[in-house]
Amino acid sequence: MQQKIIILDFGSQTTQLIGRRVRELDTFCEILPYNKFPVGDKSVIGVILSGSPFSVHDPEAFKVDLSQFVGHIPVLGICYGAQFISYAGGGKVEKADSREYGRANLCEFDVDNPLFKSFDRNSQVWMSHGDTITAIPEGFKCIASTANVKYAAYASLTQPVWAVQFHPEVFHTTQGTQLLKNFVVDICHSKQDWSAASFVDTTVAELKAQVGEDRVILGLSGGVDSSVAAVLLNRAIGKNLTCIFVDHGMLRKNEFRDVMHDYECLGLNVIGVDASEKFFADLAGVSDPEQKRKIIGRDFIEVFNAEAKKIKDAKWLAQGTIYPDRIESLNITGKVIKSHHNVGGLPKEMHLSLCEPLKWLFKDEVRRVGRQLGMPEHLITRHPFPGPGLAVRILGDITPEKVRILQDADDIYIRGLREYKVKLSGEEARRVLAAGVPANMKDGEIEVSLYDQIWQACTILLSTVRSVGVMGDERTYEHPVALRAVTSTDAMTADWAHLPYDFMAKVSNEIINKVRGVNRVCYDISSKPPSTIEWE
Repeated sequence: MQQKIIILDFGSQTTQLIGRRVRELDTFCEILPYNKFPVGDKSVIGVILSGSPFSVHDPEAFKVDLSQFVGHIPVLGICYGAQFISYAGGGKVEKADSREYGRANLCEFDVDNPLFKSFDRNSQVWMSHGDTITAIPEGFKCIASTANVKYAAYASLTQPVWAVQFHPEVFHTTQGTQLLKNFVVDICHSKQDWSAASFVDTTVAELKAQVGEDRVILGLSGGVDSSVAAVLLNRAIGKNLTCIFVDHGMLRKNEFRDVMHDYECLGLNVIGVDASEKFFADLAGVSDPEQKRKIIGRDFIEVFNAEAKKIKDAKWLAQGTIYPDRIESLNITGKVIKSHHNVGGLPKEMHLSLCEPLKWLFKDEVRRVGRQLGMPEHLITRHPFPGPGLAVRILGDITPEKVRILQDADDIYIRGLREYKVKLSGEEARRVLAAGVPANMKDGEIEVSLYDQIWQACTILLSTVRSVGVMGDERTYEHPVALRAVTSTDAMTADWAHLPYDFMAKVSNEIINKVRGVNRVCYDISSKPPSTIEWE
């Protein structure tokens, strides 16, 4: 039985980061809504309660019945989770005199408590809360304090319950990983048997059992998710897998040709379909981003269905859906953030069952699995690319000419990122290495391309806007493009990348000089949240 940690999500922006940290400890975890604890599931070895945007006193605050797990398995409350445990047990949570946000240091902590095993004196932590615990329930004791927060951490005297008002999951808590290891490994007794190798072995066996001798169809996109899913399935069922790669006309420059070649080299059985004329015709005059996504999703199904009917006895549709796809498509309140073509079920007329071998993985875990499968590095390190392609990177309606402009500009940008090398050290180097980017540390530094340093880069065509420019002695009135580059670990949160000025100057100059239809280049310095990575 696969051990797992359950993370109950109370709406925090960093809930997925908690999951990532637990997975880095080679322990499987599952993120569930705060009110969906799987009572009776014997594979659960511990529970973590996340933070929340709410105060425990808010009428709409999320609340959970702690008796479902408290006293049965170890529990760790983080921030709101810590405050809720105190509040539910009869302690006091009150508005802080001033918002406790940012770095702090543990001036006191219980060195004998297992949660703080191997902790250093004055260890730095990261606070982010407006309320604070002013009294803990009877039967609990304080186990850590900062200069301003008396109950930075507390624990039960009689039950396996711990709570911290700081965030161990963020990088700014310097020994946060150690704290989570103390909880997950020492307190919950994880066997630490979750790894890329174990995932491959287990998933291949599960796929064989799931689909048997049935034929499976997989829709390839050219991205790492669908590619890894295809190679996994190919290992499990071989010739019974047929892949379909649909060109909707909005891929990157030369991508259809290049990706088809890569797939053939991997030994995959791939059918390539050029359906660009149909997609362009159906998108004509459509500007609303959600409508564009739905049209492309509908057309993809129609094209895919037409090809699937040619494959006799197909019973399964495989997709490269990953965990953030499912989380982001429907948030904790049940509200759709944006539709995703891999999420939400299949049209009844397809008569195919769904197979999603990567549905529990974060992006960097997918890349580790790809390396475990022996896939080429240039496929594994490809930046995420939206299913609707450049259609959601063109603001306004879609035309072949606009796609041509964006393809040319984006090609210059991406090639430039791959060619420009940077040296990294400290936290930035650790972050890049943790993401699995192949690089050798020398004298505390690594050298990587800008492309490998960042999580995702893209170019946006502002086709609804024109700007005045001058080229030679002539006035121009053409479109601006916006360059976007972000750093992230899982795409749930992201910060804009601080690209070198000389690189940006070179790329801007090359785009304006070489791409007909563009006379201005901007750079997007928005983080996620509040913005999303894609513009549409």
